[in-house]
Amino acid sequence: MAWLEVLVSTALTTITNSLATTEGQIAAVSVTIAGALVVASTFVRTMIPLRCLAVASNVGFLVYGALHPSLIMLMLHATLLPINIFRTAQMVRLTRRVSAAAQTSDLSGVWLRPYMRSRRLRAGQVLFRKGDMADHLFFLASGQIEFVEIGQVMESGRLFGEIAFFAPDKCRSLTARCVTDCLVLRIDELTFKQLYFQNPAFGFEVVSLIAGRLMADRQRLEALVAAGQAPPQPVGQAAA
Repeated sequence: MAWLEVLVSTALTTITNSLATTEGQIAAVSVTIAGALVVASTFVRTMIPLRCLAVASNVGFLVYGALHPSLIMLMLHATLLPINIFRTAQMVRLTRRVSAAAQTSDLSGVWLRPYMRSRRLRAGQVLFRKGDMADHLFFLASGQIEFVEIGQVMESGRLFGEIAFFAPDKCRSLTARCVTDCLVLRIDELTFKQLYFQNPAFGFEVVSLIAGRLMADRQRLEALVAAGQAPPQPVGQAAA
């Protein structure tokens, strides 16, 4: 057990010497706070608070690495800090965009564009057919798309395909064909789920937007029925 006594004695001597200076005291406080933040992050369930704790702990470890000094710790957290700041800002920005869209009843889905991949389609090309699995949510950036079975044409600037995307059977109810050359943005289910689990507020606001679109479709149908007209299928359902 002599080696253990030597180890403890060396550690105590190192700590005592470190705390003998102002820099050492600041470094000790910083690393203690940073360690406490790392422990606290294990109890956090959502991503934005977790990233904020990570940023704060990175700062604490940076201070410790600079004052102790520890080059490896300094380099590690100097690398992690901008990454965590960027990811935090990205998720906060997404939350604000979705919240603003929900408050203004903006059903276009333009706030999803930074998280979508683009695909160009020629006139006459089919994006999806009736009965296909709904594995993507779409945004029409430019061009026109026709929903073949009902002969309805959708203009650009619209989110579509969300009904089937969230339906239990995940099957398309209509065929979507390009009337003109189109630029379509898409987000797959895995990316959407990642955004949801990173930021549950995102998922809640998306559900609110979809509910708003369905309510708007219902009101249009009720107005057409009250006017004695034959109601066409709503855009929200047409985009399924």
